[in-house]
Amino acid sequence: MALFSSLFNFSSQYSDKINILDVPTFKAHLKEKNIQLIDVRTPREFLDGHIANARNLDYFNQSRFREEIEKLDKTQPIYLYCRSGNRSQKAARVLVDAGFEKIYDLKGGFMHWT
Repeated sequence: MALFSSLFNFSSQYSDKINILDVPTFKAHLKEKNIQLIDVRTPREFLDGHIANARNLDYFNQSRFREEIEKLDKTQPIYLYCRSGNRSQKAARVLVDAGFEKIYDLKGGFMHWT
């Protein structure tokens, strides 16, 4: 496990708070009210299509991304996705570091959504 954690920079601190969900499970979770759903892709990617009711917070714009996540409710679950799952995993680690406890990431990203 130590080798895995060091190779992928994914310690138990993160794995305890980040859950990767397949599309059917992610969709089921989104049926709940007042979901914090964040699309971490670029604004252009977001305009090309996104999950209904998602808020676009571009992970590549780190200063704005960090500023905007501070406005979110850290006591409530947060749902993330990107194009393929790579950026959202990085964003999830930033959220853990910022104090979020329950983070759900869409496995395979938006590419697997449709």
